[in-house]
Amino acid sequence: MLMRTDPFRELDRLTQQVFGTTGTWSRPTAMPMDAYRDGDQFVVAFDLPGVDPEGIELDVERNVLTVKAERRPVSSGEQVEMQVAERPLGVFSRQLFLGDTLDTDHIDAHYDAGVLTLRIPIAERAKPRKISISAGSDRKEINA
Repeated sequence: MLMRTDPFRELDRLTQQVFGTTGTWSRPTAMPMDAYRDGDQFVVAFDLPGVDPEGIELDVERNVLTVKAERRPVSSGEQVEMQVAERPLGVFSRQLFLGDTLDTDHIDAHYDAGVLTLRIPIAERAKPRKISISAGSDRKEINA
């Protein structure tokens, strides 16, 4: 699995640290993730604390998985005067290149306690299999 990176993410992060942010909306920091293989599945877990499940979008196109999330400011209907604002707000996304060995038609997504967990099955054609060989007079036949 390959991951697309944003070359300007670190520059944005450093700029925010040095100069601060000048509005209510800022570009959030990275969307941390873990990825591992668990038996016949590939598992990817994204940290999305404080994100409403309705604010998460998942798209797969040509083996590119895009995760988009939006964290909105607190809205109580009244004008809120923020005292401390350290939690990043706004829309952010991350893209992953999924290999041909993954079955992107059967991705299972679950969001719990601020963690989005995707389970992507390994495609049947990518699983190891035994090949039987039948022997006869001079002819060998391989069945897959």
